[in-house]
Amino acid sequence: MKSKGMIIIIVAVIAIIAYNAAYTIDETEQVVITQFGRIVGKPKLNPGLNFKIPFIQNANVFPKNLLQWDGDPGQIPTLDKTFIWVDVFARWKIVEPISFFQTVNNQFNAIGKLNDIIDPAVRNFITSHRLIEAVRNTDREMDTLEIGLEDVNKDQSTTYIINTGRAAITKGILQQAQPKLTDFGIELVDVKIKRINYVEEVRKSVYGRMIAERKQIAEKFRSEGKGEARKILGDKEKDLKQITSEAYKTAQEIKGKADAESTRIFADAFGKDPEFYSFSKTLEIYSQSLDTNSELILSTDSAFFKYLKGYTD
Repeated sequence: MKSKGMIIIIVAVIAIIAYNAAYTIDETEQVVITQFGRIVGKPKLNPGLNFKIPFIQNANVFPKNLLQWDGDPGQIPTLDKTFIWVDVFARWKIVEPISFFQTVNNQFNAIGKLNDIIDPAVRNFITSHRLIEAVRNTDREMDTLEIGLEDVNKDQSTTYIINTGRAAITKGILQQAQPKLTDFGIELVDVKIKRINYVEEVRKSVYGRMIAERKQIAEKFRSEGKGEARKILGDKEKDLKQITSEAYKTAQEIKGKADAESTRIFADAFGKDPEFYSFSKTLEIYSQSLDTNSELILSTDSAFFKYLKGYTD
C-alpha cells in the first residue's frame, strides 16, 4: 500500500512539474521567458507547444496582433486661430517584445507612453496648419448641391488652396511619433483623425451663420412665391377683363342686331299701313300720359285730339 501511495505522489508531482513547464503560444501571441526577473534566451514568436524550467522561469505573454489606442478629445487652436476639438485614434503593435518588456512591461504602461507621444504630435500638426487643411485632402470643388444655396454660395464663394491636406497631416503625426516609440519595442501602424468639431463658442457662431443662410433662402423663396402669385393674379385680372369686354362686345352686337331687326320688322309692318302706325303710337302716348287723375285741355283741331274725337263720335 505504501509503495502504491508513493507512486501516486510521484505521478502527481511529475504532472504538476510538467504542467508548470509546458506552455502554448497561439498565432496572436509572443512570449518572453524570464528567470528571476532576467530575460532568458530569445522571444518565442512561433505558435505551438513550448517548455520552460518549472517554478524558476516565467512565460510573459504579449499580443502580436494590432492593438487599439483611442486618445482623449482635446481642444486645439489651428493656424488660423480657430479652436476645435480633435479626436484621434491609432493602431499599434509590439514588434520587439524584449524591449517592450524592459521599458513599459505591460499594455497599460504602453497606453500611457502612447498618450505622451501621440497627443503632442497631434497638437503640433494641428496648430501648424489651417482648419481647412485638417478637414480636406484636396481643393477640388464640392460635388454636393443643396437646393436654394446656389446663389448664396455664388455670392460667398471662397477658393481654398490645400497645400498639405488631412491625409498628409495624419502621416506627419505618424512619422513624428514613430521614432519616439521604437525604443519601447512599439510600431505605430496608423494614426487617423476620428472627429473634428468646433468648440462651443465657435459652434454657436457657425450655427448662427447657418440659420442666417437658411433664413436668406427662405426669404428668397417667399419673395419668388409672392412675385409668382402677383403674376398669376395679374394674368387672372387681365384674362377676366378680356373675357368681360369680349362678352360685353358680343352682347352689344347681338343687342344691336336684335334692335335693328326689331326696327326693321316694325318699319315693314307699319310701312304697309301708316295710318295704323299713327293710331297705335297715339294710343301708346295716351296710355303713358293719361290716367284717372289727369286733366287734359285740347283744342278741337289738335292732332292729339283726333282719335279721341273720332272715338266720341
